[in-house]
Amino acid sequence: MNTAPIPASPDDHTPWQVGLPSESDIIPGIISRKGTPFRRSRRLLHTALALAVGVWAAGATVQAADSQQPGDSPAKQAAAPKADASSIGYADGKYILPPLPYAYDALEPLMDATTVRLHHDKHHAAYVAGANAAAQKLREIAEGKLEASQAAKWAQTLSFNAAGHNLHTVYWTNMSPAPQIAPQGTLETAIDRTYGSTANLVRLFKAVALGIEGSGWAILGVDPASKELVLYGVEKHQNNEIPGIIPILACDVWEHAYYLKHQNNRAAYIDNFLKLVDWKNVENRYAAALGNN
Repeated sequence: MNTAPIPASPDDHTPWQVGLPSESDIIPGIISRKGTPFRRSRRLLHTALALAVGVWAAGATVQAADSQQPGDSPAKQAAAPKADASSIGYADGKYILPPLPYAYDALEPLMDATTVRLHHDKHHAAYVAGANAAAQKLREIAEGKLEASQAAKWAQTLSFNAAGHNLHTVYWTNMSPAPQIAPQGTLETAIDRTYGSTANLVRLFKAVALGIEGSGWAILGVDPASKELVLYGVEKHQNNEIPGIIPILACDVWEHAYYLKHQNNRAAYIDNFLKLVDWKNVENRYAAALGNN
C-alpha cells in the first residue's frame, strides 16, 4: 500500500485547516448555490463521512469501469480497458496516494516536471495524510476515546482533506501526454445536448476556472439523479460542493498547481491543462457515472 508520511504544510492554505463553506455563488448563470455553514457536530460528522464514502466510490466506480470481470465473455474482456491503478484512492481501510500514471516530465512543456512532482508528492500526499489523521480521530470519537465536542473540528478537517484527495485523483488521470483530443460517443452527445458543442463547453469551463476566487477547482460532473452533465466551481476543495455530483473532469486552480511555470497567468495554465485533457478518461468516468459498465 502506498502511504505517505505527513509532510510539512504545502502552501499557505494548510490541509489541516478547518473551514466552513463560504456564502459566495459558484458561477452565476451556470450554477448558483449558496454554501450554508453547518452548526451541529452531528451534521458535520455526517457530511464528512459521506464525503469519505464518496472518495472511495469515485475510485471504485472508475476501477469497475476499467476492470475485466472473471465472468465476462472473452470478447468483453478483450474490449475492456485495463485497470488504472492511479484512479484508486482508498484501500485497506485507508486513503492512499495513487502513483502518477506517467513520468513527472511526461507533460512537458505544458506542465513542468518540478511542479508535477511537488504537486503530487507533497500537496496531494498532504491531503491523503490529513484525511487519514482526521478519519482516525473520528473513529476514536465514535469509540468514546475522545470527547464528542471534537467531532466538528475533525469532521471539517476530513471534509477538506478527503475532498482534496478525491479531486486530485481525478485531476491526474484526466491528463495524458498522449491524450484523446476530443470527446466521442455518448459523452459527445451529452455535451452537445447540454452545451451546444465541445467548443462551447471548453469556453464555459475556462470561464468557471478563471472565475474561482482564490483557490479552488473547475469541475464537470454528472448528477446521479438526472444523469445530466453539470459544470460548476468549488472554492478550496469542498466549499460550494454539490452533494452527490460525480466529477469526471477537474481542473485544479490552486496556485500550487501552476505558479512555478505560469506565475499569475492562470489563463495560460488552464489553456495548457485543456490541451492535456484525455477525453478517453473523461468518457470512461462518464460511462461509470451512468452505470453503463
